[in-house]
Amino acid sequence: MIWSLFKIIFFITAVALLTLGAGYLAESGGGLRIAIANTEFNLGPLQGVVAVIVLLVAFWLVLKILSFLGAIVRFLNGDETALSRYFNRNRERRGFEALSEGMTALASGEGRVAMSKAAKAEKYLGRPELTNLITAQAAEMTGDRRKATEVYKRLLEDDRTRFVGVRGIMKQKLEDGETEVAMKLAERAFALKPRHTETGDVLLRLQAEQEDWKGARETLALKQRHGALPRDVHKRRDAVLALSQAREVFRNGSTIEARQEAIEANRLSPDLIPAAVMAAQAYITDGRSRFASRVLKTAWEVRPHPDLASAFASIMPEEEANARIKRFQGLVKNDPDHPEARMLMAELYIAAKDYEAARLSIGELVETDPTARSLTIMAAIERGEGSKDDVVRGWLTRAVTASRGPQWVCENCQTVHSAWGPVCNNCNGFDTMSWKIPVEGEVAMPASSEMLPLIVGLPETEVADEVEPENTPEGVVHMPDDPGDKD
Repeated sequence: MIWSLFKIIFFITAVALLTLGAGYLAESGGGLRIAIANTEFNLGPLQGVVAVIVLLVAFWLVLKILSFLGAIVRFLNGDETALSRYFNRNRERRGFEALSEGMTALASGEGRVAMSKAAKAEKYLGRPELTNLITAQAAEMTGDRRKATEVYKRLLEDDRTRFVGVRGIMKQKLEDGETEVAMKLAERAFALKPRHTETGDVLLRLQAEQEDWKGARETLALKQRHGALPRDVHKRRDAVLALSQAREVFRNGSTIEARQEAIEANRLSPDLIPAAVMAAQAYITDGRSRFASRVLKTAWEVRPHPDLASAFASIMPEEEANARIKRFQGLVKNDPDHPEARMLMAELYIAAKDYEAARLSIGELVETDPTARSLTIMAAIERGEGSKDDVVRGWLTRAVTASRGPQWVCENCQTVHSAWGPVCNNCNGFDTMSWKIPVEGEVAMPASSEMLPLIVGLPETEVADEVEPENTPEGVVHMPDDPGDKD
């Protein structure tokens, strides 16, 4: 508002000054006399001013004409001009339209259309760092590996696209099974972009497959340093690699170094069961049973596991059964109702031939969470108490078709492994082993599994519910004993 007022005042002032100047010139008696050769021009004051203005305009027009002629000359020489800029903008518009259509076709799965649009965009734009990316992905989509490899190699020539080229060739080598070449390419790609999560994971997995534990730990440290890995995940995976490194050293016979690595792995992740077992074994070898017991109790509190119980037993292998029961009560005291703790104590009572205590320990586990192990323990209790063979075989029959219980299962492919390992044998996933109950489908048998209890016998608890005592005095339906059964 104020600026508009200033402009109006300036305009009025300028008009007033010009009017005043024109009036002054008109009243003055002088003039302007111009003599050219034998011709003389006499101009009044006002006419002189108009003549000067006309000359200035003419001079400005001459300059513009000269500038236009210079632009024509530069255009003919190939220099940039307004005309050339117009044509360039038109080409860029067509090029970016083709690039956009190529990206849309690529997202839609139309590989050949995307390659055609990328070629058109390259013709108009001359920007290979953009068009080669679409061409390479479209070639991969259409199965043209040769074309994709050719484009990836061209991407290596530009610093801005070198990572994409290395990564593309790395993925091709992985598909071809050339893991050694792929690992070298992964190392190069990871060096170019340490923050790239996928490349770091691929390099880590390949190093684990090649059992390059030292290199894998260095890669893991770099990922954590560049913020590509959370601190807790880094700590867990570093413990896995340290444990794997300890195992390798142990196989080579360097037991002292192996013990140190095992203890370090357990320190990094106390809940890693194999690390706790190896650390305990290292302490036992060094004669430090108290440290071994502490390590195993810590791991047991986090996740009870049979391997921990086995290692805990090896601390004092020659102890008597009753003494072992007392010592193991200190292991399971924090959660005595855990299924693993119940089965463990039942086994110890069976070893001590205290079958009544074993039955109390196993409790209702065989009904609430029946597994092959708990049902087998129940069969051993029945055998120890002198039950009939049919009753024992009835429990064993249930064990045949019962769940196997928790096992080492790969989180990626759900493959069950007999022992823990840092890498899945099926999908090559790193640090994917978890101790849990696998997803099991029903097993089709030639004859219905429901007939097995009738053939080999029923547990006493089921017989009491299914058979009337007055109709079947023996309480079970059973077949003649096997000829080889002398018990």
